[in-house]
Amino acid sequence: MLTAFLDLISPSRCAGCASPGTVLCTACAAELRGDPLPRPPSPPPAGLPDCWSAASYEGVVRRVVLAYKERGHTAPAPLLAACLVSTLRAALAARGFPPGAPLVLVAVPSSRRAVRRRGHDPVRRLATLAARALRASGRAARAAPVLRHGRRVRDQAGLSATERAANLGGAFHARHGPIGRLRDSQALPGPVVVLVDDVVTTGATLAEAARALRRAGVAVPLAVTLAATPRRVRLRAFPA
Repeated sequence: MLTAFLDLISPSRCAGCASPGTVLCTACAAELRGDPLPRPPSPPPAGLPDCWSAASYEGVVRRVVLAYKERGHTAPAPLLAACLVSTLRAALAARGFPPGAPLVLVAVPSSRRAVRRRGHDPVRRLATLAARALRASGRAARAAPVLRHGRRVRDQAGLSATERAANLGGAFHARHGPIGRLRDSQALPGPVVVLVDDVVTTGATLAEAARALRRAGVAVPLAVTLAATPRRVRLRAFPA
């Protein structure tokens, strides 16, 4: 609530380039929409669903995501959700899912500690807005907050892929009541359960979230994120 109030009373500036008078300028919005593509980490962790992202996590995209997620700049949330929707539509079409298949969006949850620090749960907000936008366009969709943190984990920043996987092992649990309703939804024609997150780096978070849902009997064929961290190859220096 506090972050939304601050957005209302503070002058609008573009979250990508800080130009005044707009939440997100045309040029930055275009970069954020990017080019929806499968952008899995390399190598992908075991259990990672087919992973699509709107853009690479660098430049304008990185600044917008950080402003929204870490600095309380929540005004771009509907635009970020629209990017998730366009990425999801591209992924569904490429994978050949039926055009009218009902969608269930499952956000990767923030920890309670992170929610207190940030003042909101950024990915859950985006999943809710994306489901709302899909329904407004005539698509059967809902956000299902069925995942929760089962234990504390370390901050992922600076951890290697192996360390991230170990850090997150068993970190998520699926809540039984909502999972029961999610199973019921699978009686509908062609439902698709989609994991939603902001950024994919090593894929450890999405893979562990998918495992938690599978343990509860829910198949997860697809994950969508706003951005994917570019994987840069380090070249070994050889003596001349």
